[in-house]
Amino acid sequence: MSFWRVLLSILFPPLAVLDKGCGSILIVCILTILGWVPGVIAALIILNNPNN
Repeated sequence: MSFWRVLLSILFPPLAVLDKGCGSILIVCILTILGWVPGVIAALIILNNPNN
């Protein structure tokens, strides 16, 4: 996970998981709408998953 991807996931979480698939984007968008912190946490978890 690069520095730019981490920075992007902190600033705008849905954009950081853009290449991970539609389900990931949808989950992160919903969590970001509900609250910024859950969206950031979900984006970092999805980006840190080694099984991609």
